[in-house]
Amino acid sequence: MARQPNVRLNLSNRPENVLLVRETLTGVAEAIGLDGTDLNDVRTAVTEACNNVVLHAYEGREGSLEVEVHIAPRALEVTVRDRGVGIGHAATSEDAPGIGLPVIEALSHEVEFREPEEGGTEVRMEFATASAGGMESPAQNGLEVPVFAETGHATTATISIAPTLLARAVVPRMLCALAARAHFSTDRISDSQMVADALVAHAGDSFRGDYLSMAVSVEPRDLELRVGPLITGRAERLVDDSDVEGLGRVLEKLADSHDVTHMDSHDTLTLQLLDPR
Repeated sequence: MARQPNVRLNLSNRPENVLLVRETLTGVAEAIGLDGTDLNDVRTAVTEACNNVVLHAYEGREGSLEVEVHIAPRALEVTVRDRGVGIGHAATSEDAPGIGLPVIEALSHEVEFREPEEGGTEVRMEFATASAGGMESPAQNGLEVPVFAETGHATTATISIAPTLLARAVVPRMLCALAARAHFSTDRISDSQMVADALVAHAGDSFRGDYLSMAVSVEPRDLELRVGPLITGRAERLVDDSDVEGLGRVLEKLADSHDVTHMDSHDTLTLQLLDPR
C-alpha cells in the first residue's frame, strides 16, 4: 500500500493559491527544523511546479491543483498534481514543455514527471534535508477524506494533515493567508489565527483517523471553515475545550456562528468568521 502523505492540499489552479502552498511548506519547515537555505530550494522548486499547473495544465480554464507532502528522516518529498493536459509525460526537462522545469531539476535531489492513468500530470520532487528532523507518518489506513473534499467550489481550499504537531505549524499560517485574501482587517486576521490555534490545540483526539481535515471557503469579508470528520459527539466538545481563562470559549467567541452537522458515522463542525466593517 502506498505511503500516506503528511499533508494533502486540494486547491484550484488560481495564481493566489500558490501562496498557500508556500505558506504550507514554511509551516512544515518550522515543524521539522529545516534550515532557511533548504527551505528556499524546496519552495522555489515547488512554486515552479505549481506555476506550471496555473499557466499550462488547463489551457486557461479552471481546474484542480493538488499537493502532497511526505516527511521522512533526512528527506522531504513533494508531489504536485493536476487533472488537465499538464506538461505531458516527458521524463526530463529537455523534452517537457513548461516554465521552470530546469529549475525544478536543479534544486531537487530527485524529480520524476509522470502521467497518471486517470489523466493529468504529476511532478514528484524529493529533497535531501539532512538539517531537518523526521516526523511520525500517518497510519496506512488512517486517511479519512472529508465529506466536503470535493466541493467543486473554486474559492475553497481543503487540507488534510497529520500529525497534530505538524498541523499546529501549518494550519494557522494557512488560515491567516486566507483571511488576508478575504480582506479581513489586521485584528480579524489575528482572530482567525487564534481560531486556528484553538482548533489544532484541542483536535488531537477528536478526529476519525490520523488526519485533521478542514475546508475553508473564502468570500469577501467572509470565511467558512468546515472541520471533520469528527468522532460523533466531539464537535461540541471541541468548542468547549477552546476555553481560555479571561477569553472564554475561543471558537464560540471569535466565530460569528458555529454549527454541528451530525452524520451517521461522524460530525462536522462549521465555523463562520465575518468582517463586515
